[in-house]
Amino acid sequence: MQYDLIVIGSGPGGYVAAIRAAQLGLKVACIDKQRELGGTCLNVGCIPSKALLHATEFYWKIQHEAESLGLEPSTCSYSLVQMMNRKAKIIKTFNEGIAALFKKNKVTPILGAARILSPHSVQVAGETIEGKNILIATGSEPTPLAFLPFDEKRIVSSTGALSLAKVPPRLLIIGAGVIGVELGSVYSRLGSQVTFLEFMDRICPAFDTALSKELEKVLRGQGMTFHLSTKVTGADIHSNEIILRTEKETYSADVVLVAIGRKPYTAGLGLDTLGLSLTPPGMIPINNRFQTSIPSIYAIGDVVSGPMLAHKASEEGVAVAEIIAAQNPTIHYIAIPNVVYTYPEVASVGLTEEEAKKLGLSVKTGQFPLKANSRAQCTGEEAGFVKMVADSATDKLVGVHIIGAHASELIAEAGVALQNGLTVLQLAHTPHAHPTLSEALKEAALAVHSRPIHR
Repeated sequence: MQYDLIVIGSGPGGYVAAIRAAQLGLKVACIDKQRELGGTCLNVGCIPSKALLHATEFYWKIQHEAESLGLEPSTCSYSLVQMMNRKAKIIKTFNEGIAALFKKNKVTPILGAARILSPHSVQVAGETIEGKNILIATGSEPTPLAFLPFDEKRIVSSTGALSLAKVPPRLLIIGAGVIGVELGSVYSRLGSQVTFLEFMDRICPAFDTALSKELEKVLRGQGMTFHLSTKVTGADIHSNEIILRTEKETYSADVVLVAIGRKPYTAGLGLDTLGLSLTPPGMIPINNRFQTSIPSIYAIGDVVSGPMLAHKASEEGVAVAEIIAAQNPTIHYIAIPNVVYTYPEVASVGLTEEEAKKLGLSVKTGQFPLKANSRAQCTGEEAGFVKMVADSATDKLVGVHIIGAHASELIAEAGVALQNGLTVLQLAHTPHAHPTLSEALKEAALAVHSRPIHR
């Protein structure tokens, strides 16, 4: 059968690309080697982790904040089995939802491992299908340590950490990036003694320094332990514990989570036989229209350069579909946010203060604490702040960084401002409802000009 587009991978890049292409009148097939649609994000990533984070945040709040709100819960316990069952139900709902969307838009789903045979053909499930265009959207997989291979029971990747049968008394996490601190938060709230071993000198190093330091302070206050500038050099695996060796000392645990990053997943696609070479990190080189060195083969998401974010992949998937349909889409990468779903949340969009200075901008910042925000005081969520970074020569907003409750939702306003090239004063002069957390963005914008109202 001849298709206009064959998509390999049904994650947030692939399935979105397939649906958008079908909306544009193209005949589309979407291949995935897993039994269920949705890719890593839905099945063993974004969605299940947020389900567990949400449940455990409620549990933690009842334990630590109920009394201050005037509440007197008589008992407070949890069922890990029920949490996992709820997580599985959410995943199944969205698996079925994607299948329904494919049916609605006449996208043909094909389950099986794909191998690209030529610029216009793909082998899957023992058959060869033909397509005018092929899109690689196979995502990424956890990066292992050579001396500490995953067994997904005691030495786990993020996949295994999302399905532990019981809460480990001691959890060691190698890597204090986004995945590490999120999953560390889940098990810390449920009673694990969580210890991080981080090679860098701060946690979540991709974020603005002020946010990284504040998040570390907050998570330490919640009982987690961090050892920074620490390199794990080896491991001893015993029947009753795992011992990790570093350059200075040893650490023992019941379960070890390796969260040192992810790598592009391209195994088995046949790229070498096609003559498609990879960059040293294993990514597929593309041009500004997402084409590989073979014009009919495109690539998006985690297998190409840029942040490994589900929503980035989705934007690229839509763009590829529209390019194939002879449109000219634009992606504003400056407006793609990054979020950590800890408590409080961390969200960032645009340039950090450090990045802006490196670009030679005349940087001016403004910061507003949530403890001075009336809604935050009412909800007891006054931890954190909003920080804005601007080019003082033009007053253009270049970055917004938030640590606080609902930061993942608040950051969207900043993304709109950045995408449309707004100045700080334009944002500051935009009316915000009172009392809301969003007023902190208005105040931070005013703080850039040294005139916040409520500070």
